[in-house]
Amino acid sequence: MTKLSLVVGAAALAAVAVYAVPALTQSGPRQQLEAPAPRPLPSTPAAVPSSMGQVQLTFAPVVKRVIPAVVNVYARTVTQVQANPFFNDPFFSQFFGQTPEMRQRVQQSLGSGVIVRPDGIILTNNHVVAGGTDIVVALSDKREFKARVLLSDARIDLAVLKIDPGSERLPVVPFADSDRVQVGDLVLAVGDPFGVGQTVTMGIVSALARTQISAGDHQFFIQTDAAINPGNSGGALVTTDGRLAGINTAIVSRSGGNVGIGFAIPANLARRVVEGVDGGKVSTVAQLAWVGASGQPVTSDIAKSLGLPRPGGVLIKDVYSGGPLARAGIKSGEVLQSVDGNAVDDMASLNYRTATRRPGDVVKMRVAAGSAVREVSVTLALPPENPPREAVTIAGRNPLTGARVVNLSPAVATELQSDVMAKGVAVLSVGNTGFAGRYGFQPGDIIRSVNGMAINRTGDLVRILNGANSWDMVIERGGRRLALSVDG
Repeated sequence: MTKLSLVVGAAALAAVAVYAVPALTQSGPRQQLEAPAPRPLPSTPAAVPSSMGQVQLTFAPVVKRVIPAVVNVYARTVTQVQANPFFNDPFFSQFFGQTPEMRQRVQQSLGSGVIVRPDGIILTNNHVVAGGTDIVVALSDKREFKARVLLSDARIDLAVLKIDPGSERLPVVPFADSDRVQVGDLVLAVGDPFGVGQTVTMGIVSALARTQISAGDHQFFIQTDAAINPGNSGGALVTTDGRLAGINTAIVSRSGGNVGIGFAIPANLARRVVEGVDGGKVSTVAQLAWVGASGQPVTSDIAKSLGLPRPGGVLIKDVYSGGPLARAGIKSGEVLQSVDGNAVDDMASLNYRTATRRPGDVVKMRVAAGSAVREVSVTLALPPENPPREAVTIAGRNPLTGARVVNLSPAVATELQSDVMAKGVAVLSVGNTGFAGRYGFQPGDIIRSVNGMAINRTGDLVRILNGANSWDMVIERGGRRLALSVDG
């Protein structure tokens, strides 16, 4: 990620007294008006500090508790690249049919992490460890441990690591309730920017509920001006009482340097992710509750057309049959305004509010239909995997060779951050070999048809691909339909 450093400026605030002056009438005599004399400010008697506590203001005691639980995370990634760039061209490969010569490229990434359980459970960002083959965690006392990745979820950019400290109980940073964090609160950012060593910076919470920062369906950030730079990713944003308010994640910067706009994933979502880790089982997605619907923000024009007094909330477009909202009686065209008293203004904020609760929890949603407003109890659930995935890796010689495809279901659509109402066959991954990556297929692509035949299940796709020598394909990507024609 790109990250920043903090510049703190002091600004003088000038006090201006404003007085109301009586209006003069045209016919009355001209009068001399004098503004009343301002009242003197109460004076504070000057005194010489009598103790060190009156002279020294410091966050050192908080930092001393937090620093031992913030770690460095080193990820080593080995990738296969083709020695000859001509083999990247599918046209060249079709004619010459040669196996490309591959070579290894080693990449290193540096980030930070936070110990949140004394048995060695560590939170960091997914982008710090994504694709890493060797993950090493260095503690503040210079000890190093091999780490296992228990969970790495690109949707929320969080990863959970596990190191083995034996019988030792490691220091931790306890979670704060991030819903209690307020704009203006002092916060400290702790991490290892640029690999220079543990660094602490201070700032304030600049804003809450930022949802337009990335394309993630659950992104809901705390904004801060505390310095965040490359290497701070996965580090701790802590309150002045030493609790974890968030995981430092991203910045806005044209230069890559600090401009005072950094973002952290709130602790309430991070805590829910840690709670959902299933022992030593490895997962690529967190088990997050969902609402079973798609929607859009309520703008001023939409609010006016619906008879709402002001914009705000999420206009429900489609409701999944049998999903949480459908079972609660919420219909398409209604507006969700809040979850447990917390306002929601788009699908990202709605998804965040439900993801911080457990599947099976009951939440109160405020729902508006025109001028009528009601409160509805909604029982949250996991997105269902219906139909079953029936995952297949495409073999043979065709444009999708090497791709892994699955049947679309709400569970798969949530993982791929695509429309939960979509049906058909989706590309889960394109692999490092085969033609799929070379032809530009991407995870999340939906295969709509091949040679004019609709694709509903993975078995249909395999049968049609293997039974043809040329392929006319229609692919849906981000709501757009693309065409691909390939001769055998």
